[in-house]
Amino acid sequence: MANYTAPLDDIRFLLHDWLNITEHYKKYGYEEAADKELIDAILEEGAKFSQEVLAPINQSGDEEGCKIDGHQVTTPTGFKEAYQQYCDNGWPSLSAEPEYGGQGLPYSLSSVLSEMVSSANMSWGMYPGLSQGVIEALSAHGSDEQKQRYLPDLVSGNWTGTMCLTEPHCGSDLGILRTKAEPSGNDIYSITGTKIFISAGEHDLAENIIHLVLARLPDAPEGTKGISLFIVPKFKVSDTGITDQRNSVYCGSIEHKMGIKASATAVLNFDAAEGILIGEPNKGLNYMFTMMNAARLGTAQQGQALNEVSYQGALAYAKERTQMRALSGPKAPEQAADPIIVHPDVRRMLLTQKAFAEGNRALAYYTAMLVDTEQRADGERKKKAFKELSFLTPICKAFMTEMGHETTNLGMQILGGHGYISEWGLEQYARDVRIAQIYEGTNGIQALDLLGRKVLMDKLATLRRIQKKMKYTIKDLSADKELKDMSGDLKTLIRKWFMLTLNIARKAGKDREEVGAAAFDYLMYSGYIYVGFIWLQLAAAARKKHPESDLAKSKLATCKFYFARLLPRVKTHAANIKSGASNLMDIDENLF
Repeated sequence: MANYTAPLDDIRFLLHDWLNITEHYKKYGYEEAADKELIDAILEEGAKFSQEVLAPINQSGDEEGCKIDGHQVTTPTGFKEAYQQYCDNGWPSLSAEPEYGGQGLPYSLSSVLSEMVSSANMSWGMYPGLSQGVIEALSAHGSDEQKQRYLPDLVSGNWTGTMCLTEPHCGSDLGILRTKAEPSGNDIYSITGTKIFISAGEHDLAENIIHLVLARLPDAPEGTKGISLFIVPKFKVSDTGITDQRNSVYCGSIEHKMGIKASATAVLNFDAAEGILIGEPNKGLNYMFTMMNAARLGTAQQGQALNEVSYQGALAYAKERTQMRALSGPKAPEQAADPIIVHPDVRRMLLTQKAFAEGNRALAYYTAMLVDTEQRADGERKKKAFKELSFLTPICKAFMTEMGHETTNLGMQILGGHGYISEWGLEQYARDVRIAQIYEGTNGIQALDLLGRKVLMDKLATLRRIQKKMKYTIKDLSADKELKDMSGDLKTLIRKWFMLTLNIARKAGKDREEVGAAAFDYLMYSGYIYVGFIWLQLAAAARKKHPESDLAKSKLATCKFYFARLLPRVKTHAANIKSGASNLMDIDENLF
């Protein structure tokens, strides 16, 4: 059975040595959080909860799965008790507003806990996972009355939340959704329709479930401009709190899935359910994006988190498993064979896991800091943080989940036959993480969002600004002789990145299919370069803060591996982009 140990040393290095997190918190008014001892105490307690409470029920939860009886869903053994302890410890309220019972700590600190929870038990983490997005959506767009009625119990964890978008006939194309909202008086609407793939849509962990539902009013315009957002609670909520009156939203079934089997992915049937409009009519999709962006960052982190725990399992196995001798001669002559970590191909796989686990963790934490800034800054600084965050969100979601899929498969490969059987736990990580490339907008849609909206529609303005900042940083890093050559290589790639973007823009002016043909490779190209930029910074920070330490040696060696063996993948992505749309679009569909 695989074990999980929270990588606290690397987490502390990122927060304190690289990001200088306490100064960041002081700058944006998080005075209470600007205390290294408090931060480290939160990290220790989060690690303890993840390792001792969640990890032990991960594999058993996968084997047992959820059960449905009528409309009621039961979670696996131990899940309910773990959720109660999670609430008792105050974890749901960590970054919520004090006005509604929250602790008022930064989003970036809560995101570290999210990583540990996902590594320890991704299925369990799905239940409280979307509640934070519901809280953010209501905080940003709900009325004062709605906030007072729903936020305190969501913040405490007494209630959980969901995001209800997808329907049987439409996935990410929400412009054709059919769920109806009929006015029924007193600002109440009657919601009728079916939603599918609803994570944590029904369960036995919390007293109530607050569904945020996209639906159409009778006079709504066609397409995405005619979608409104409604609060539809499982149990109706009065002015004094929860009532025992069941709303007419019921779980029709739960999906039988490849992975995250302990997470109840529900089909929800709304049969004239009572709903309350959030904000203005026909603005629902705009409001939902507050929640969707939070969910995309959370999904990105799942890719990195499963990468991390798979790496831990594979590394432990590689150090203990003996097989064959090293090509250069025995390394453990007292044993019948050498540990497999001596073999170059095993090291290739382990270093790939390590490079993406640590590089993508750093990317996730940096992006989380941008969320802090966007929430607390004013004026131009807020605007710049929003733009950079918007640019990096699709990269995080797609790149980190693609790498999560690759690296969990490498974890299985390192264990050989043992990786393929459930006893060791590595195959579960590969199954669980596979959904992350699909939900919250498939990675192809993230790629279209990046290239189409965040780059081309922005007329490359944000890309220029980010690349300018990267070049300034690289100039400073190149003073380190160990980083000089890699800094020069990255500077050249940044220039090529910009020229490649210009070429896509020119070709797209003649044929819009060029955007779709280039999008996925463009996102991956961007992701590899940005993580390379991060690795240079990590190696520099480790060498500056901890010279001659094992940490500094490890970061430098991994950075060199990344630049030598992983970053060159951009050449293939560039070639795919340059090949154009014709090799995809010219073939008649009947010839497939």
